[in-house]
Amino acid sequence: MARILLGVSGGIAAYKALEFVRLATAAGHSVRAVQTPAARRFVGPASFAALTGAPVLASEFERDPARGAFPGEPLPEHEPLSHLELAARAELYLIAPASANTIAKLAHGHADNLLTTCALAVACPVLIAPAMNDRMYEHPATQANLSELRARGIEIVPPGSGRLASAGEEGIGRLAEPQQLLDACAAALARSPADGGNGAARWRGLRVLVTAGGTREPIDGVRFLGNSSSGRMGIALAAAARARGADVTIVAANVSLPIPGGIAVERVRTAAELQAACELAFPRCDILLMAAAVADFRPAAAHEGKIKKGAHETLSLTLERTDDVLGALARERRDGQTLIGFAAEHGAGGVELAREKLRAKGLDAVVVNDVSREDIGFDAELNEVSILTAANGASPTHEGTQLVPRASKAHVAEEILDAVERIRGSRTA
Repeated sequence: MARILLGVSGGIAAYKALEFVRLATAAGHSVRAVQTPAARRFVGPASFAALTGAPVLASEFERDPARGAFPGEPLPEHEPLSHLELAARAELYLIAPASANTIAKLAHGHADNLLTTCALAVACPVLIAPAMNDRMYEHPATQANLSELRARGIEIVPPGSGRLASAGEEGIGRLAEPQQLLDACAAALARSPADGGNGAARWRGLRVLVTAGGTREPIDGVRFLGNSSSGRMGIALAAAARARGADVTIVAANVSLPIPGGIAVERVRTAAELQAACELAFPRCDILLMAAAVADFRPAAAHEGKIKKGAHETLSLTLERTDDVLGALARERRDGQTLIGFAAEHGAGGVELAREKLRAKGLDAVVVNDVSREDIGFDAELNEVSILTAANGASPTHEGTQLVPRASKAHVAEEILDAVERIRGSRTA
């Protein structure tokens, strides 16, 4: 994922920047923060340091213990100038919140603190998210400064309207919500023509179809057979593919979690609805990531209305098999398509069962996890998977097994997409 430099200027909305850091790091991004001196009056550097895992600077004369490196990177052997090294390594610079004073400085090329100095030194996309009182935001000087910045190619993430910091005041000027900021960053990275070492553009032109969540098969008008899949893994895959520049569609089965912007969404409930949506989108896709937990069985006949408890001492259900959605799609695949299945297995022997699924369906890979564990899998923030890949498109071998240890689902998604790249690259090697 990307190295994001976050500039925080003074304003009550600085607290939202902390939530942005939490979301960005959970999505796999590496974040460094710089603050203006005024920003430290609202949120201290220790809070940003705790969430980013890196020192937080406010002055170009301040020593950087990380020597300009982002979290996860080795320390440079020399001790560089912090504002130049941070700027050189950043793949996106987000200034949020951007106060009226900071916006004015940026528009006129001032460099009197580390935040503004970095803005002159970066060669990556720059996003500015204003936050201030409505009268300050609508003042002709502020609007002229924003127009000047737009003319230079800087993207403005517009503020929202609503309750402002001053008691009883409402209007435009609220900092965009943290998820909106992250979505804007992902979109900017996807548009960036430069790879920058993070692959933000290397999936450009690819069409990715992702399924997420769990299907529900109706018993009656209010009850259903279902599973505990939340859709987190599928959403993480869709977000990661979008950040790499792909055109992404997600078929979301009963997913209540927010889906990042820039991703086309088709919402479904049952296995049959998911199948219909996939059959429509599959011919146009280059990569299928079948992460949804699709029901294997459904009631043979759903009861009209609600089954009354008092009318039954016992209740028997006759179940019938649902269609094998992934198997049917695999039989219709065209040359150049990559199909990745997912297997939620329970307990010992799961890898061998998933290996048979890989072989039987003729997939390129199967991602398997053990849902008997309470610390990973369904409706959990973390996951641990094995990626089983086919050898030369034929039977899988033990050499085609990659363990991804317990980590955030965003990190697991990146590992899966890296495996997809290796699979597709081996075809053209």
